[in-house]
Amino acid sequence: MLKRFSVSLEDGLLADFDEFIKRRQYTNRSEAIRDLIRKEFVQEEWGEDKEVIGVITLVYDHHQFQTLERINEIQHDHHQMINSATHVHMDHDNCLEILIVRGRASGVRELSNRLIALRGVKDGHLAMSSTAQGL
Repeated sequence: MLKRFSVSLEDGLLADFDEFIKRRQYTNRSEAIRDLIRKEFVQEEWGEDKEVIGVITLVYDHHQFQTLERINEIQHDHHQMINSATHVHMDHDNCLEILIVRGRASGVRELSNRLIALRGVKDGHLAMSSTAQGL
């Protein structure tokens, strides 16, 4: 069930918000406000160390000594958190590893930090999401 409410904003803030809506291609202000509220709740879940879902992406040089072995070792150490792993050969030297992970926020962050900090990892990112239980 949808409920309506009104929001008062200064002219400049509303203009900035409308520009944000246009850039992100929202169909209306309500959709944008709902997404912003949900994102705040996701941040809260991560801050309260709740059960969360995330995606860890790694780009690494597979020629770098023992990088792949260390990535695999860390994944095996945290197998209970890893729901899915995808490996992509980007070119002759570089690989992309995508991990879908689920667990307590602190554990997911620790796993992500360990992987991203490995020698040979050129880029790494943790995209934080929610189990959607409270959204």
